[in-house]
Amino acid sequence: MKNFKFYLGIDVSKLSLDYCLLDEQCTIVEKGKISNLTEALKKLFFHINAQYVKDCPILTVFENTGIYSNPLARFLHENGWHYAEVSALEIKRSKGLSRGKSDRVDARQIALYGLRNRDKTVVSSGPETLHQQLKILNTEREKILSAINSFSRTSEAEDFLGREVYRVVKAINRQTMSALKKQLAALDEKIGQLIRSDEDLKHKQELLKSIPGIGEIGSIYFLLVTKGFTRFKNWRKFACYCGIAPFEYSSGTSIRGRNRVNPLADKKMKSLLHLLSLTSIRHDEELKLYFNRKKEEGKHSLLALNNVKCKLVSRIFAVIKRDTPYVKTHQYYS
Repeated sequence: MKNFKFYLGIDVSKLSLDYCLLDEQCTIVEKGKISNLTEALKKLFFHINAQYVKDCPILTVFENTGIYSNPLARFLHENGWHYAEVSALEIKRSKGLSRGKSDRVDARQIALYGLRNRDKTVVSSGPETLHQQLKILNTEREKILSAINSFSRTSEAEDFLGREVYRVVKAINRQTMSALKKQLAALDEKIGQLIRSDEDLKHKQELLKSIPGIGEIGSIYFLLVTKGFTRFKNWRKFACYCGIAPFEYSSGTSIRGRNRVNPLADKKMKSLLHLLSLTSIRHDEELKLYFNRKKEEGKHSLLALNNVKCKLVSRIFAVIKRDTPYVKTHQYYS
């Protein structure tokens, strides 16, 4: 980690940015508030560079707030400023016991986080336009799927509505669902085009689809969450992120809890892995035998299924690391 002389904490909101500049002695050098616009950012960083920083290195730290922090990340990357985009939960838990809340105080806490964790803070790379586009399109896809599922449940109200009213509602919903499905198909096509436009993502998707149980949609979500398998160092880190890695629960001589997974996880990815594992133990002979063997060892079905999830994640990362399609080695067993 580079030895920075100043730490700039920025609390990001939709319309404004609260900032606080600290030196190495935790002294507030400057603080203020600007609008969340590129022109305002230019003025702020020109002023900071001329007034305080000059040739001294500075680290800008801010929370990842989705689309609201994208302009800031893009500006910092394009202008060559060092910055760290950190999880909001990580910063929140680093504050310790606190009472009250304000954007001004949050900006100082974010700067303090960067200063106190300078030895382990990872400087972010530039925002990837393609990844952001895929993420936005996938979010819209999930909205449309949710709407389709909502409209498809109209039949549940058939017994509680008059026949004439139900017929009208059903006809309207059928037309709406038809339009939504067309939009869904258009989104899927656009997502496919974006992935095919990048040779690396296209190749990695083909590798993922070679694994039994992983299809078009599943492979896209894995690429999104892992940022093209650049976000996690190994499969164990990813398993921890998904909430399928077991952790020890013990303290002193009196507390000896069973190892269990932590609820702090990407629930959507965990749900996807659950569905993949259920499919695998039905159609993948190797994982089916593995699942049955774990049950014969006396493990609960859900625990054995979690072992299958870990096996799947390990398999996925091995295929990407090896850069070759998955081979069904089970068929070569004697």
